Amino acid sequence: MDDTLHTQQRILQAGMQEFLQKGFRAASLRNIVREAGVTTGAFYGYYKSKAALFDALVGEQAHVFLGRFRQAQDAFAELPPSEQPGQMGEISGQCIDWMVDYIYEHFDAFKLLLCCAEGTEYEHFVDEMVEIETTATHAFMDVLADMGHTVRPIEPQLEHILVSGLFSSFFEIVIHDMPKEQSLRYVRELREFYTAGWTKIMGL
Repeated sequence: MDDTLHTQQRILQAGMQEFLQKGFRAASLRNIVREAGVTTGAFYGYYKSKAALFDALVGEQAHVFLGRFRQAQDAFAELPPSEQPGQMGEISGQCIDWMVDYIYEHFDAFKLLLCCAEGTEYEHFVDEMVEIETTATHAFMDVLADMGHTVRPIEPQLEHILVSGLFSSFFEIVIHDMPKEQSLRYVRELREFYTAGWTKIMGL
């Protein structure tokens, strides 16, 4: 490993440690450069700000994760309308299994996203997922109505509570540092629970 790459790696490791311990807002750039064994000037040779360092630690993971989640929603929406009710939990289940695998490949990055991102562009990461899921739910309800199903209307506030609750529950696996095998069982049961609940609420 050349000196430049080694120095950058030390900065990333020091930043990860500082952000995990204190969160982005309280994290000290002075502590990061001290732990990395570099000068402040050297730090700015790699990252223009504390926020840029945080982005380097979580940006790719957040982008890939949200992209895969959107792909799953699009794949469901592209199914023939007659197949969507029967596939309501199947595509999401495959996506959730992938999400758990990806989280555990990049666990510290997701710990930062979920527990330490206040004050960064990522502090609304979960809210973005809620918005994607809510939009997809509306589209599915429209499909059901077009097929002649009587779809029970859901008040927007209740819908927000339900969708937010799903992701809050899902990300408990990260917040509470659950072992991966336990998390896989947990989220599969969670998916079954929410699929049954949405089926009931929608009147299917």
